[in-house]
Amino acid sequence: MEFLCYHRDRPGSLVLRDELLEDHRSYMDRYAKEMIARGPTLTSDGDTPTGSVHILDLPDPAAARAFAFGEPGYQAGVYRDVLLRRWRNMLGRTMWDFPGGRTGGNRYLVLGLGTGQAADLALPPDQDELIAYGPLLSDDGVAWLGTAVLLRAPDRVTARAVLTADRYADIEVHNWQFGGRED
Repeated sequence: MEFLCYHRDRPGSLVLRDELLEDHRSYMDRYAKEMIARGPTLTSDGDTPTGSVHILDLPDPAAARAFAFGEPGYQAGVYRDVLLRRWRNMLGRTMWDFPGGRTGGNRYLVLGLGTGQAADLALPPDQDELIAYGPLLSDDGVAWLGTAVLLRAPDRVTARAVLTADRYADIEVHNWQFGGRED
């Protein structure tokens, strides 16, 4: 089962976040085989982290909750909240398989949050810039709760347009970069 976990930083927690960076990376290293995508969201200038995105393949919702709430930054109070949802990998690959590579261009996390009639279940026609794409689902995988996308785009407006605007209660667009160790 695939899950999207988005830890959103608590205001004023940057120093604590920095202090825990190696603990965070070591924790994530334990999940290297399960990882589909990972990386920080950033302020509009791209300099300051605002959150941390992880998409993983885990056995069940209990394992996903253990992952999300066992993370050292969460345990220490870095994050103000956690979005944890089942997710379906519509591209069938990891971010490391993205042909565009780790760098170059603007990268975004686009979260379309909604309930009711599912939207954007089919991949968009232009998939070249998609890094990860899939629906957000309830724990049992039945109810559609939105769509999450990682992509490369020229700007936030173009990134937001990947989802059908009038089908969501809210669409968030966050600057994002590839995470993980760069060895």
